[in-house]
This record gives sequence, C-alpha cells and structure tokens, in this order.
Amino acid sequence: MKTMVVGASKGLGRAFIDGLGEPGDTLIGVSRMRPDNLTPRAGVEVSWVEANLGEPAKAAQVIEQAVADGGLDTLIYNLGIWEEFAFDPAYDFLSDQDEQVEAIVTCNITSTILLIKRLLPLLLNSANPRIILTGSTSGLPQSGRPEVTFGASKFALHGIADALREGYRQQRLGVTCLNLGYLNTEDSLHTPRAIAEQRGEGHFIPVHDVVQVVRMILSLSSASFVRDITLPAILDERF
Repeated sequence: MKTMVVGASKGLGRAFIDGLGEPGDTLIGVSRMRPDNLTPRAGVEVSWVEANLGEPAKAAQVIEQAVADGGLDTLIYNLGIWEEFAFDPAYDFLSDQDEQVEAIVTCNITSTILLIKRLLPLLLNSANPRIILTGSTSGLPQSGRPEVTFGASKFALHGIADALREGYRQQRLGVTCLNLGYLNTEDSLHTPRAIAEQRGEGHFIPVHDVVQVVRMILSLSSASFVRDITLPAILDERF
C-alpha cells in the first residue's frame, strides 16, 4: 500500500509517519521541509515531497509529479491552520486580520480541493482507493466554538467528502472525515500511551489513539468504508 500524508513533519502527521504502514508498504510524507530522525515501522519505506501548500496550485503540481509514476492508494490530508488566538479566551473574530482569514481558507480548503483534483486519477487506479480528511469537532454543527474561519474551513471538509463520494461511488472511492477534539501533540508516538494519556487529565487525546483509528480504517476491505468518526476527549463537555 502506498499512503501519502500531507502535513507530515510534526504533530499528528509525524505520528502517522511513525505509526502507519505494514512491511512492504510505502509512506510519502509532504511538508515544506523533510524532518530529521524519521523512525517508521520496520519494513516500511518512507519518501518525502517538499511542498508549501500555502501556494496551492504550485504545490499540487509538485506533489502530483513526485508520485505520478509510482501510483497511490491512500491520501491523508492532515494539514490545517487556525487563527492566532484560536481556542483562547482572547479570540475575537472582529480582530482577525484579513490576510490571516485568506491564508486559512487557502490552506484548509483551496489546497485540499486542488490537491485531491490532481491526485484523484492516481487514486482511482488503486484497487482500494481511500481519502482521509483530518477535520475537527469545531467543524460539526453546534460545536460550541467561536472561531469563524477555522470552523468554516473544517465544516467545508464534509461538503468536499460528500461530493467526492457521490461523484466516484462507482469507482469505490472511500472518503472519511476524522472529527478530532483537542489533541495532545506534545507527546509523540514514542512516548508510552499510558503516559501521553495523562496530559491534560482527560481533556486531550493522545496521537496514539488517532493513529490506531486510522490503522483500522486502512485495514478494511474494498467492500466498506468509514464515513465519519468523531473522536473527542473523554472530558470534553461539548460532547
């Protein structure tokens, strides 16, 4: 299986690189710069594409060219940015700079659509094509969050996923939205889960749990797919 992870240099994306794949599989990381000290699972090959999704059209072309000959089975779009004071009591929509709003929409929506458009022909050649979009509980109806642009961009992922499912159902394209709550990205996959789950005392999700969920999704046959998974922290009072 060949799996691309966009936004793979740190945090959850880096955890996907460290934790996904079986012997013989290939992981393709995408970020502005290749990180050091990659530690994939035994028998898993890792390659890297350096691209800046802040420039959607240019990045999509570079990424497509990098994988055009080798094919692709799964795309995990894990990239996303948010407002300067998002998830902070100081957040105020009216204080957001116009340039910041444009940057969030460009990275979280425009880049997603353009890259999928470029890579879809490759994916549809796979016997089991999959797209996994890393969303947020902020993109769910009545999420309880006030961040306008970030929330709108994550809500948009559901529209993208629904349209792709309808357009390519006969080609058996499975599209999954991961609606994730607050993540503990300070503890990498190399930190024992028993320790990582203690950070935030029930208010943060260890990346280990998200990797486990994605491994399950990728293990399914071509006869089924996971439409949506909502994964909040156990003490998140919004859920």
